Amino acid sequence: MPEVIFTGPAGRIEGRYHPARQKNAPIAIILHPHPQFGGTMNHQIIYQLYYAFVHRGFSALRFNFRGVGRSQGSFDHGTGELSDAAAALDWAQTINPEAKSCWIAGFSFGAWIGMQLLMRRPEIEGFISICPPANLYDFSFLAPCPSSGLIIHGDKDAVVPAKDVNTLVEKLKTQKGIVIEQKVVPGANHFFDGKVDTLLGSVEQYLDKRLKAPERKPAA
Repeated sequence: MPEVIFTGPAGRIEGRYHPARQKNAPIAIILHPHPQFGGTMNHQIIYQLYYAFVHRGFSALRFNFRGVGRSQGSFDHGTGELSDAAAALDWAQTINPEAKSCWIAGFSFGAWIGMQLLMRRPEIEGFISICPPANLYDFSFLAPCPSSGLIIHGDKDAVVPAKDVNTLVEKLKTQKGIVIEQKVVPGANHFFDGKVDTLLGSVEQYLDKRLKAPERKPAA
């Protein structure tokens, strides 16, 4: 799990990167929760998401948004963080020139940033969106949503109420040509306290289905 430093719009960005063994392996970018509420690339759910992709043969990258950890800059209310995510994907593509596709995964604030990146980068073919904060941010930019993916949340989430996520999912499901899967984790709050294993099980099941269950390889 080598530490990497790459250049973003606001200066140095700190990340962790795990290269795949195959030259043409897909790329996965994992985006952490809100920087002003303790979100970092080492958040438990981000860490576990990262390895879910690593174990399925992806070249995976997680990183700290500007102003978090050793990443330079300061919080920019989403605009700069979207630029950071684009820079991260650019960096990953530069060192993986043969990669044919990319996935994006994010949790809460990171899910909002990830969905915006999805709209800007046609090579992103799948997404995992955990607790997208549909009550806090405008998701109307998903018109239409260009890729199929998984939206997963808890039914006891007090930060992002389930009804708001349901409204977003129903809107996206009306679009032709993509498939939005929704998973609701019973009893889970916004942070999936005591429910992280259930969350990850649903994510892994979805990935295996989309990837046609290739043989899992242990992390190097």
